[in-house]
Amino acid sequence: MLRAVVLANALVLDVRRLDDAAHPRGLAGCLLLLVAWTALATWGYAVPGRRTPTLLVADLLVAAGLLLVSPVVLGGELDATVPGFWVMAPLLAWAIHWRWSGGLVAGVVLSACDLAVRDHFTQANYGNVFLLLVGGPVVGLMSASVQQMAEQRDVAERNAAAAAERARLARAVHDGVLQVLALVQRRGAELGGEGAELGRLAGEQEAALRALIRRQDSLGTSPAAGPGADPVAGPVDLAEDLARLESTRRVTVAVPGSPVPVPVRVARELVAVVEACLDNVARHVGPAAPAWVLIEALPGEVTVSVRDEGPGIPAGRLDRAEREGRLGVTESIRGRVADLGGTATLSTGPWGTEWELVVPVEG
Repeated sequence: MLRAVVLANALVLDVRRLDDAAHPRGLAGCLLLLVAWTALATWGYAVPGRRTPTLLVADLLVAAGLLLVSPVVLGGELDATVPGFWVMAPLLAWAIHWRWSGGLVAGVVLSACDLAVRDHFTQANYGNVFLLLVGGPVVGLMSASVQQMAEQRDVAERNAAAAAERARLARAVHDGVLQVLALVQRRGAELGGEGAELGRLAGEQEAALRALIRRQDSLGTSPAAGPGADPVAGPVDLAEDLARLESTRRVTVAVPGSPVPVPVRVARELVAVVEACLDNVARHVGPAAPAWVLIEALPGEVTVSVRDEGPGIPAGRLDRAEREGRLGVTESIRGRVADLGGTATLSTGPWGTEWELVVPVEG
């Protein structure tokens, strides 16, 4: 809309100068170019995919070219250039796209072209240059601020939606799964034998599930959408969190000599992934089977390896489990790591099974 308004302003002023111009046809050609380029630029900027550096550079070159040919086509003492205020359109486009630095570069280019066609420096020339050099960076800073506020709003909306979903799931789990587990625990103790063992396992799962719900509630204020969505939470020591697994399982955890700081959400999800891997070891290799967890902190990423010495996973077993609706590996392991922007690589054979979890970490 601004581009159309300043175009109309330039056309009104320049049409009135056609008879007095040194080259009326040249001025008419400039006006046709101005109209055509305005239409093309409006079409180009309308879709994000077309807002390429090529379009932005061409936009600035058109403005600079019209400034430089102004004394040729108008002749005489130059009071106003051919594009006039139209030059603010490419200036603001650069400021919005490349923030304050883009606005400053465009302002310098346009100011230099404007001063180059002036016969002498006046107060009006100074005002034009001042507005170009100040307006571009200011609009760029405002654009960056608006984008940051929009991102913060999106994060807040995701947090609210995630909190509501956690509350709904907690109610559903409490009313269904937890009560059934508690019933199995009581009845198993009454039956004795294998029933008692089943009741004990149900009790452990009930306690773990309740702890998970409490932990989710306590962390409910942290962002919960997409990798890198915890800008204000943490960091926490991933090595310390994973080292706690040694106390409850036949697990050996090897950690670096220094802390491994990661955002809260990254630590929470990686611990859950490692627990899922260890659950698979206990279920498919044996409750007494040993397992090893290794943590490596590299620049920009964290690698966690989980290894056992079981018989390995038969070929096609994971695909068959997914088709049957058992999504432990797909969701609990690969899904969690993918949500963090990382990769989960499985190596398996007669020597055992190893998961390598690589997750990017900022800072």
